[in-house]
Amino acid sequence: MAEEIMEAIERYGLSKRNRKRTLFSRIGVVGCGKEGSVIATTAALKGIEVVFFEPSQERIDNAYARIEDKLDKKIRNWGLTENEKKAVLTRIQSTMDFKDFNGCDFVIEAIRYESQSGERRVNQRKEVFKELEAVLPPKAIIASNVSTVVVTELASELEHQDRCIGLHFLPNIPDSQIIEIVRGLNTSDETFEKVCLFAKLINHEYVTVVESAGLISIRLFLIQLNEACSMLMEGIASAEDIDKVLTVGFGHRQGVFRTADQMGIEKIVKLLENLYDEYGDLKYKPSPVLLRLSRAKHFGVSNGKGFYNYDESGNIIK
Repeated sequence: MAEEIMEAIERYGLSKRNRKRTLFSRIGVVGCGKEGSVIATTAALKGIEVVFFEPSQERIDNAYARIEDKLDKKIRNWGLTENEKKAVLTRIQSTMDFKDFNGCDFVIEAIRYESQSGERRVNQRKEVFKELEAVLPPKAIIASNVSTVVVTELASELEHQDRCIGLHFLPNIPDSQIIEIVRGLNTSDETFEKVCLFAKLINHEYVTVVESAGLISIRLFLIQLNEACSMLMEGIASAEDIDKVLTVGFGHRQGVFRTADQMGIEKIVKLLENLYDEYGDLKYKPSPVLLRLSRAKHFGVSNGKGFYNYDESGNIIK
Protein backbone atom coordinates (compact mmCIF):
# COMPACT_ATOMS: atom_id res chain seq x y z
CA MET A 1 0.00 0.00 0.00
CA ALA A 2 1.40 3.40 -0.95
CA GLU A 3 2.52 5.65 1.87
CA GLU A 4 -0.01 8.40 2.66
CA ILE A 5 1.36 11.88 1.97
CA MET A 6 0.66 14.52 4.62
CA GLU A 7 1.05 18.22 3.80
CA ALA A 8 0.43 21.37 5.83
CA ILE A 9 -2.62 23.30 4.68
CA GLU A 10 -1.25 26.78 5.51
CA ARG A 11 0.46 27.23 2.17
CA TYR A 12 -2.81 26.61 0.35
CA GLY A 13 -4.35 29.79 1.79
CA LEU A 14 -6.67 28.10 4.29
CA SER A 15 -5.04 29.72 7.30
CA LYS A 16 -4.54 33.37 8.20
CA ARG A 17 -1.19 32.61 9.82
CA ASN A 18 1.60 34.79 8.41
CA ARG A 19 -0.78 36.25 5.85
CA LYS A 20 0.21 39.80 4.90
CA ARG A 21 -2.51 42.33 5.66
CA THR A 22 -3.47 44.56 2.74
CA LEU A 23 -3.81 48.34 2.89
CA PHE A 24 -7.26 49.48 4.10
CA SER A 25 -8.31 46.00 5.14
CA ARG A 26 -9.37 47.58 8.45
CA ILE A 27 -10.34 51.23 9.02
CA GLY A 28 -11.72 53.23 11.93
CA VAL A 29 -14.48 55.83 12.22
CA VAL A 30 -14.76 58.17 15.22
CA GLY A 31 -18.40 59.12 15.59
CA CYS A 32 -21.09 57.06 13.89
CA GLY A 33 -23.88 59.60 13.51
CA LYS A 34 -25.40 60.52 10.16
CA GLU A 35 -22.06 61.06 8.41
CA GLY A 36 -20.04 58.40 10.22
CA SER A 37 -22.65 55.70 9.60
CA VAL A 38 -22.58 56.46 5.87
CA ILE A 39 -18.78 56.08 5.83
CA ALA A 40 -18.86 52.87 7.88
CA THR A 41 -21.61 51.30 5.77
CA THR A 42 -19.99 52.28 2.48
CA ALA A 43 -16.64 50.75 3.48
CA ALA A 44 -18.17 47.56 4.89
CA LEU A 45 -20.20 47.03 1.70
CA LYS A 46 -16.89 46.97 -0.18
CA GLY A 47 -15.45 44.24 2.04
CA ILE A 48 -13.46 46.47 4.41
CA GLU A 49 -13.50 45.78 8.15
CA VAL A 50 -14.68 48.80 10.14
CA VAL A 51 -14.45 49.66 13.82
CA PHE A 52 -16.36 52.72 14.97
CA PHE A 53 -16.10 54.68 18.22
CA GLU A 54 -18.98 56.04 20.27
CA PRO A 55 -18.71 57.12 23.93
CA SER A 56 -21.77 55.22 25.22
CA GLN A 57 -23.68 52.00 24.60
CA GLU A 58 -26.81 53.98 23.77
CA ARG A 59 -25.02 55.78 20.95
CA ILE A 60 -23.55 52.49 19.72
CA ASP A 61 -27.03 50.97 19.57
CA ASN A 62 -28.31 54.02 17.68
CA ALA A 63 -25.40 53.74 15.24
CA TYR A 64 -26.17 50.09 14.48
CA ALA A 65 -29.83 51.03 13.95
CA ARG A 66 -28.79 53.69 11.40
CA ILE A 67 -26.52 51.22 9.61
CA GLU A 68 -29.20 48.52 9.50
CA ASP A 69 -31.72 51.04 8.18
CA LYS A 70 -29.35 51.89 5.29
CA LEU A 71 -28.86 48.22 4.50
CA ASP A 72 -32.61 47.51 4.71
CA LYS A 73 -33.27 50.27 2.17
CA LYS A 74 -30.86 48.54 -0.20
CA ILE A 75 -32.70 45.26 0.34
CA ARG A 76 -36.05 46.90 -0.45
CA ASN A 77 -34.55 48.29 -3.66
CA TRP A 78 -33.13 44.90 -4.67
CA GLY A 79 -29.57 46.09 -4.12
CA LEU A 80 -28.74 43.63 -1.34
CA THR A 81 -29.92 40.29 0.06
CA GLU A 82 -30.54 39.37 3.70
CA ASN A 83 -27.48 37.11 3.72
CA GLU A 84 -25.31 39.88 2.28
CA LYS A 85 -26.61 42.23 4.97
CA LYS A 86 -25.54 39.76 7.66
CA ALA A 87 -22.08 39.52 6.07
CA VAL A 88 -21.74 43.32 6.00
CA LEU A 89 -22.73 43.61 9.67
CA THR A 90 -20.07 41.06 10.67
CA ARG A 91 -17.46 43.44 9.24
CA ILE A 92 -18.59 46.33 11.49
CA GLN A 93 -17.48 46.45 15.12
CA SER A 94 -18.03 49.06 17.82
CA THR A 95 -15.85 50.33 20.64
CA MET A 96 -15.76 52.84 23.48
CA ASP A 97 -11.97 52.74 23.71
CA PHE A 98 -9.56 54.43 21.29
CA LYS A 99 -7.08 51.59 21.88
CA ASP A 100 -9.24 49.35 19.69
CA PHE A 101 -8.12 51.40 16.68
CA ASN A 102 -4.72 49.73 17.02
CA GLY A 103 -4.35 47.75 13.80
CA CYS A 104 -6.21 50.27 11.65
CA ASP A 105 -4.18 51.96 8.92
CA PHE A 106 -6.79 54.68 8.33
CA VAL A 107 -9.10 56.40 10.85
CA ILE A 108 -11.68 59.05 9.91
CA GLU A 109 -12.98 61.52 12.48
CA ALA A 110 -16.68 62.22 11.87
CA ILE A 111 -17.96 63.44 15.24
CA ARG A 112 -21.53 64.69 15.20
CA TYR A 113 -22.63 68.28 15.45
CA GLU A 114 -23.45 69.74 18.84
CA SER A 115 -27.13 69.22 19.61
CA GLN A 116 -29.37 72.15 18.73
CA SER A 117 -26.56 74.62 18.02
CA GLY A 118 -25.25 72.89 14.88
CA GLU A 119 -21.68 73.64 15.99
CA ARG A 120 -18.69 71.36 15.57
CA ARG A 121 -16.05 72.51 18.04
CA VAL A 122 -12.49 72.58 16.77
CA ASN A 123 -10.99 71.85 20.20
CA GLN A 124 -13.02 68.65 20.56
CA ARG A 125 -11.83 67.44 17.19
CA LYS A 126 -8.22 68.32 18.05
CA GLU A 127 -8.51 66.10 21.11
CA VAL A 128 -9.72 63.24 18.89
CA PHE A 129 -6.63 63.69 16.70
CA LYS A 130 -4.39 63.53 19.79
CA GLU A 131 -6.13 60.39 21.06
CA LEU A 132 -5.64 58.74 17.67
CA GLU A 133 -1.96 59.69 17.43
CA ALA A 134 -1.39 58.05 20.82
CA VAL A 135 -2.63 54.63 19.63
CA LEU A 136 -1.84 54.53 15.91
CA PRO A 137 1.53 53.76 14.30
CA PRO A 138 3.25 56.73 12.58
CA LYS A 139 2.27 55.59 9.07
CA ALA A 140 -1.43 55.25 9.84
CA ILE A 141 -3.54 58.01 8.28
CA ILE A 142 -5.66 60.32 10.43
CA ALA A 143 -8.43 62.02 8.49
CA SER A 144 -11.31 64.35 9.27
CA ASN A 145 -14.60 64.54 7.41
CA VAL A 146 -14.24 68.31 7.08
CA SER A 147 -16.50 70.91 5.49
CA THR A 148 -15.70 74.30 7.04
CA VAL A 149 -12.98 73.32 9.53
CA VAL A 150 -9.37 73.50 8.28
CA VAL A 151 -7.48 70.21 8.73
CA THR A 152 -4.11 71.96 9.22
CA GLU A 153 -5.52 73.50 12.40
CA LEU A 154 -6.73 70.12 13.66
CA ALA A 155 -3.26 68.59 13.09
CA SER A 156 -1.27 71.57 14.40
CA GLU A 157 -0.39 69.97 17.75
CA LEU A 158 0.51 66.50 16.46
CA GLU A 159 4.01 65.06 16.03
CA HIS A 160 3.29 63.41 12.65
CA GLN A 161 1.30 66.08 10.80
CA ASP A 162 2.25 64.64 7.42
CA ARG A 163 -0.23 61.75 7.84
CA CYS A 164 -3.24 64.05 8.45
CA ILE A 165 -5.69 64.86 5.69
CA GLY A 166 -9.25 66.07 5.15
CA LEU A 167 -11.97 64.44 3.11
CA HIS A 168 -15.63 65.23 2.67
CA PHE A 169 -18.39 62.79 1.83
CA LEU A 170 -21.84 64.06 0.77
CA PRO A 171 -24.06 61.98 3.07
CA ASN A 172 -27.25 63.95 2.46
CA ILE A 173 -27.37 63.24 -1.28
CA PRO A 174 -28.70 59.71 -1.97
CA ASP A 175 -26.12 57.44 -3.62
CA SER A 176 -23.62 60.28 -3.96
CA GLN A 177 -20.31 58.75 -4.99
CA ILE A 178 -17.83 61.59 -4.86
CA ILE A 179 -15.34 62.67 -2.19
CA GLU A 180 -13.59 66.00 -1.83
CA ILE A 181 -9.99 65.35 -0.71
CA VAL A 182 -8.26 68.21 1.11
CA ARG A 183 -4.51 68.31 1.64
CA GLY A 184 -3.36 70.10 4.76
CA LEU A 185 -0.31 72.33 4.77
CA ASN A 186 1.90 69.43 5.88
CA THR A 187 0.10 66.47 4.26
CA SER A 188 2.61 64.21 2.50
CA ASP A 189 2.30 62.96 -1.08
CA GLU A 190 2.20 59.39 0.25
CA THR A 191 -0.79 60.16 2.49
CA PHE A 192 -2.64 61.90 -0.33
CA GLU A 193 -2.04 59.06 -2.79
CA LYS A 194 -3.25 56.46 -0.28
CA VAL A 195 -6.48 58.34 0.35
CA CYS A 196 -7.05 58.61 -3.42
CA LEU A 197 -6.63 54.83 -3.53
CA PHE A 198 -9.18 54.45 -0.72
CA ALA A 199 -11.70 56.47 -2.74
CA LYS A 200 -11.23 54.09 -5.66
CA LEU A 201 -11.57 51.04 -3.39
CA ILE A 202 -15.03 52.16 -2.28
CA ASN A 203 -15.96 53.01 -5.88
CA HIS A 204 -16.08 56.78 -5.40
CA GLU A 205 -14.90 59.54 -7.70
CA TYR A 206 -12.75 62.19 -6.02
CA VAL A 207 -11.63 65.75 -6.56
CA THR A 208 -8.70 67.56 -4.96
CA VAL A 209 -9.69 70.77 -3.20
CA VAL A 210 -7.38 73.46 -1.86
CA GLU A 211 -7.77 73.79 1.90
CA SER A 212 -10.56 76.31 2.42
CA ALA A 213 -13.74 76.76 4.43
CA GLY A 214 -16.73 75.29 2.60
CA LEU A 215 -14.76 73.44 -0.08
CA ILE A 216 -16.71 73.14 -3.36
CA SER A 217 -19.90 71.38 -2.35
CA ILE A 218 -20.85 73.38 0.74
CA ARG A 219 -20.16 76.79 -0.80
CA LEU A 220 -22.15 76.05 -3.96
CA PHE A 221 -25.05 74.49 -2.09
CA LEU A 222 -25.39 77.20 0.56
CA ILE A 223 -25.34 80.06 -1.95
CA GLN A 224 -27.97 78.25 -4.01
CA LEU A 225 -30.08 77.66 -0.88
CA ASN A 226 -29.87 81.32 0.18
CA GLU A 227 -31.03 82.41 -3.29
CA ALA A 228 -33.88 79.89 -3.23
CA CYS A 229 -34.94 81.30 0.16
CA SER A 230 -34.97 84.80 -1.35
CA MET A 231 -37.35 83.56 -4.08
CA LEU A 232 -39.53 82.05 -1.36
CA MET A 233 -39.66 85.36 0.53
CA GLU A 234 -40.50 87.26 -2.66
CA GLY A 235 -43.39 84.89 -3.35
CA ILE A 236 -42.00 83.91 -6.75
CA ALA A 237 -42.78 80.21 -6.22
CA SER A 238 -43.42 77.59 -3.56
CA ALA A 239 -40.70 75.42 -2.05
CA GLU A 240 -42.14 72.42 -3.92
CA ASP A 241 -42.00 74.18 -7.29
CA ILE A 242 -38.48 75.53 -6.76
CA ASP A 243 -37.31 72.02 -5.95
CA LYS A 244 -39.20 70.66 -8.96
CA VAL A 245 -37.32 72.99 -11.32
CA LEU A 246 -34.03 71.65 -9.95
CA THR A 247 -35.01 67.97 -10.00
CA VAL A 248 -36.94 67.85 -13.29
CA GLY A 249 -35.28 70.72 -15.12
CA PHE A 250 -31.67 70.34 -14.02
CA GLY A 251 -31.58 66.65 -13.13
CA HIS A 252 -30.77 67.06 -9.44
CA ARG A 253 -31.57 64.02 -7.32
CA GLN A 254 -33.47 66.26 -4.91
CA GLY A 255 -34.04 69.98 -4.53
CA VAL A 256 -32.26 72.45 -2.26
CA PHE A 257 -35.04 72.55 0.33
CA ARG A 258 -35.26 68.77 0.62
CA THR A 259 -31.47 68.58 0.97
CA ALA A 260 -31.50 71.36 3.58
CA ASP A 261 -34.07 69.47 5.66
CA GLN A 262 -31.89 66.36 5.55
CA MET A 263 -28.75 68.25 6.56
CA GLY A 264 -30.53 70.02 9.41
CA ILE A 265 -31.48 73.71 9.37
CA GLU A 266 -29.55 74.37 12.61
CA LYS A 267 -26.37 73.01 11.00
CA ILE A 268 -26.89 75.02 7.83
CA VAL A 269 -27.26 78.27 9.77
CA LYS A 270 -24.00 77.54 11.58
CA LEU A 271 -22.21 76.66 8.33
CA LEU A 272 -23.32 79.93 6.75
CA GLU A 273 -22.18 81.88 9.81
CA ASN A 274 -18.80 80.15 9.64
CA LEU A 275 -18.40 81.07 5.97
CA TYR A 276 -19.49 84.66 6.61
CA ASP A 277 -16.89 84.93 9.41
CA GLU A 278 -14.25 83.43 7.11
CA TYR A 279 -14.91 85.42 3.92
CA GLY A 280 -16.91 88.45 5.07
CA ASP A 281 -19.16 88.27 2.01
CA LEU A 282 -22.86 89.09 2.42
CA LYS A 283 -23.84 86.19 0.15
CA TYR A 284 -23.03 83.90 3.08
CA LYS A 285 -25.31 85.62 5.61
CA PRO A 286 -28.10 83.19 6.55
CA SER A 287 -31.42 84.03 4.92
CA PRO A 288 -34.16 85.29 7.29
CA VAL A 289 -36.15 82.22 6.21
CA LEU A 290 -33.44 79.92 7.59
CA LEU A 291 -33.11 81.95 10.79
CA ARG A 292 -36.87 81.85 11.34
CA LEU A 293 -36.98 78.07 10.91
CA SER A 294 -34.00 77.59 13.21
CA ARG A 295 -35.46 79.78 15.96
CA ALA A 296 -38.72 77.85 15.74
CA LYS A 297 -36.67 74.62 16.05
CA HIS A 298 -37.97 73.42 12.70
CA PHE A 299 -34.73 71.61 11.89
CA GLY A 300 -35.99 69.34 9.12
CA VAL A 301 -36.17 65.56 8.94
CA SER A 302 -34.67 65.14 12.43
CA ASN A 303 -37.77 66.51 14.16
CA GLY A 304 -40.36 66.29 11.39
CA LYS A 305 -40.64 69.99 10.48
CA GLY A 306 -38.59 72.13 8.13
CA PHE A 307 -39.33 73.39 4.65
CA TYR A 308 -41.50 70.27 4.45
CA ASN A 309 -43.29 68.13 7.05
CA TYR A 310 -42.11 64.54 7.57
CA ASP A 311 -43.43 61.32 9.06
CA GLU A 312 -41.45 59.10 11.45
CA SER A 313 -39.72 57.38 8.52
CA GLY A 314 -38.48 60.68 7.08
CA ASN A 315 -40.94 60.69 4.18
CA ILE A 316 -42.56 63.97 3.12
CA ILE A 317 -46.17 64.33 4.21
CA LYS A 318 -48.05 65.61 1.19
